[in-house]
Amino acid sequence: MKLKTLAFATLIAFGGAAFAQAPATVTADKAAVTADKAAIKADKAQVKADTKAGDKAAVATDKAKLKADQAQLKQDQTKAAADKKAETAPVKK
Repeated sequence: MKLKTLAFATLIAFGGAAFAQAPATVTADKAAVTADKAAIKADKAQVKADTKAGDKAAVATDKAKLKADQAQLKQDQTKAAADKKAETAPVKK
């Protein structure tokens, strides 16, 4: 619950200013990257907790989820960079 609250508060705090300055796609991409980073942090904490508890099956599942979230983060970062580059590219006449 704290993670969702933190992510929502971050979006509210920075969303208005970012929305006023950037197109919706860039803002959405940044929000996705932020959410992915939060998910990875939570995944790492879960792996640590399951390792400490000695639950090998849960650790394997958590590591697979962590790997998938890291791949999603990389994909979202690439998309955000491409959108930012497209936004700043000069318009040809």
